[in-house]
Amino acid sequence: MAIEVEAPPIVIRNPVLTGFRPDPSILRVGSDYYVATSTFEWFPGVGLHHSRDLVHWRPLGGALTSEEALPLRGVRDSGGVWAPCLSYADGLFHLVYSNVGTYGGGFWDTPNFLVTAPDITGPWSEPVRLHSLGFDASMFHDDDGRSWMLSMAADYRPGRETFAGITLQEYDRTARRLVGEVSTIFTGTQAGLVEGPHLYRRDGWYYLVTAEGGTQWEHQVTVARSRTITGPYEVDPAGPTLTSWPDPALTLQKAGHGSLVATPDGEWYLAHLTGRPLTERGRCVLGRETALQRVEWSADGWPRVPGARPHDEVIAPRLEPHPWPEEPERDEFDAPALGTQWSTLRRPPSSEWLSLAERPGYLRLYGGESPVSLRDSSLVGRRVEHRSCAFEAQVAFAPTTFRQMAGVAAYYNTLNWAYARLSWHELHGPCVDVLVSDRGRLVNASAPVPVADPAAGVTFRAEIDGSSLRFGYALPGGELQWWPETHDASRLSDEYALEIFDATEKISGFTGAFFGLWAHDLTGGQLPADFAYATYEPR
Repeated sequence: MAIEVEAPPIVIRNPVLTGFRPDPSILRVGSDYYVATSTFEWFPGVGLHHSRDLVHWRPLGGALTSEEALPLRGVRDSGGVWAPCLSYADGLFHLVYSNVGTYGGGFWDTPNFLVTAPDITGPWSEPVRLHSLGFDASMFHDDDGRSWMLSMAADYRPGRETFAGITLQEYDRTARRLVGEVSTIFTGTQAGLVEGPHLYRRDGWYYLVTAEGGTQWEHQVTVARSRTITGPYEVDPAGPTLTSWPDPALTLQKAGHGSLVATPDGEWYLAHLTGRPLTERGRCVLGRETALQRVEWSADGWPRVPGARPHDEVIAPRLEPHPWPEEPERDEFDAPALGTQWSTLRRPPSSEWLSLAERPGYLRLYGGESPVSLRDSSLVGRRVEHRSCAFEAQVAFAPTTFRQMAGVAAYYNTLNWAYARLSWHELHGPCVDVLVSDRGRLVNASAPVPVADPAAGVTFRAEIDGSSLRFGYALPGGELQWWPETHDASRLSDEYALEIFDATEKISGFTGAFFGLWAHDLTGGQLPADFAYATYEPR
């Protein structure tokens, strides 16, 4: 008699979205699951991701691809798209997002917008401007056909709570505008800094899921509920639904900012952001990522993550496995548009500064403004998604002044980057070297190496291994040579970017490390740099 052996359960391995992909808003439509994530100063705005089994995910690119929908020129580092929210009603995807132009000194400029689309890939409508009371806006569609906008409320007044609570206002889907009064429905717990609201309805209760504690180590998910949408809301007496704060040894730190989803069979999951520091409570080079936790409902009706801690692996739902094709490691730039792995800084791809047709088989970047520019940077980047990885590209470029440079960067923001570049030197002519910006302090990090024929193409290679970053180069017809200097990759992190003066936060960091193709022409002449290929290799 044959003995049937039960197959081991399929597991979700966290994080499900690696690299800088925070603030997940998860949504199911039919048998498809979608996650929207924050993109801050990068195009396309609002990262979109798709799964059919919650185990395997594929990138869909971004929803906001134009400056009309998302003006980012001039926004400061870590400004732009904060905490989007996906919802579905009337056969349309609804996407709410904040475009944070400025913040600091107790103030935020946080206009919130709504776009809709019949399909997750678009076309997305023209944006509807909502209010600017605070960031982390979301939309809830009630069973009675009414819709409601939520957000945190900011209060700049001295002596008041800056994170003043969660506001609620009705949204008229037909008129496409907010109506009625604004009410504050929740002011949070002693954890403070209440934000990131998402609202759900189940068994006669309204469940308000919020983030508290700030988006660093003390982050948490808090759940409160009410019989009426306007409250009052009572907090789960068991405490936070999820947090990493009590256990610094956990792999997944910073757990918070969650949203809920249910499968057709009633299995529930919480999507949340997380960070994986290189050392205990150290720096997170990969930025804040997205993870999933299984949710169990208590006998008295509270959604709870077992142990209220994030798990590296959780049991997957009973769904047919649906893997996606692997992303190719090498991009030959032979497609008519950039692939979904690429992002651009503060301005979308356009003929103004980028071309895939001018020289077929190459990505041409016209030299942009300086590395600290908040307007016209010619940078095409992809997220660093693995603790050990390599990035390589070949560029043809013919500089005639030190004001022209192009190459490969390991990039965090305008103040923190390392740049292996082809430029020009009075003594050497065209040459390659490494330039580093450490919190805005420029360092010549290597000796220049002359290049006899820069138009023939120079290869640059960057490798990250934990906290170590190194660069290499290959001259036309030559072998790869490594610069002897090793750089601190952990400086490409939120933790390093953050600076505190007089106990007041002056510079914030909410993104993550990128590898980038970068071109500059500080003469204003837009000298072109032609990239023949780029590879990203997990190691």
